[in-house]
Amino acid sequence: MSPAARTDPFMAQNFLVVIGDGEPTAVSEVLGLEAAIDVVEYRTGNLADNSPTKLAGLNRYANVTLRRGLTQDLTLWSWMNSGLGGALVRQTVAITLRDQQDNPVLVWQLKNAWACKWTGPMLSAKSSEVAIESLEICHEGIELVSAG
Repeated sequence: MSPAARTDPFMAQNFLVVIGDGEPTAVSEVLGLEAAIDVVEYRTGNLADNSPTKLAGLNRYANVTLRRGLTQDLTLWSWMNSGLGGALVRQTVAITLRDQQDNPVLVWQLKNAWACKWTGPMLSAKSSEVAIESLEICHEGIELVSAG
């Protein structure tokens, strides 16, 4: 009997983010890749055990937050600023996880995504930390596809 092939989990630090048709945007963290289905409890009046039936309700998707060190790359701010100016831009956001050889293995696509909150860095003369900006993205669904 031959030994089973070992399948190691993917490392969390090797990923790319692409907003719309643009170039990959450098980010240090992606938070909020989450999907859930609401539970709706329903009970008919003639059930003997008084227990509700659980039905599937609406699909829910958490907002996704991109975090990165602040640089002169204004990609995240520009997307938010277009919405602040009244020209809300909905785009597909692709988050690609890569293996240790930099091959794409999984892609999360956020559908009809738009920038809904930008947070600038906390500035302090007492700190030696990197200035961080974050962008919160609202979207209407996540699609996960295998890239390999």
